[in-house]
Amino acid sequence: MKKLTFVLAAAGLMTLAACGQQQSENVENAAENVEAAVENVTENVEVAAENAVDATTNAVDNAAVAGDNAAAAAGNAVEAK
Repeated sequence: MKKLTFVLAAAGLMTLAACGQQQSENVENAAENVEAAVENVTENVEVAAENAVDATTNAVDNAAVAGDNAAAAAGNAVEAK
């Protein structure tokens, strides 16, 4: 992400050298918008990854509880005989 931002900034600076004031402001704004979009995508990916880890952890925990419950039920069935 930092490399992309650096490339965009470099491209913006090169464009600034060749453009007038209004065009350079437009290029700068566009670069800032791209940087913000990249940051938003990065944050969304991080949140999605955290959610996936949490969901997996919950599924494993639930499977462990189900196994414990099955073992307890089997033990109860043996004791009832």
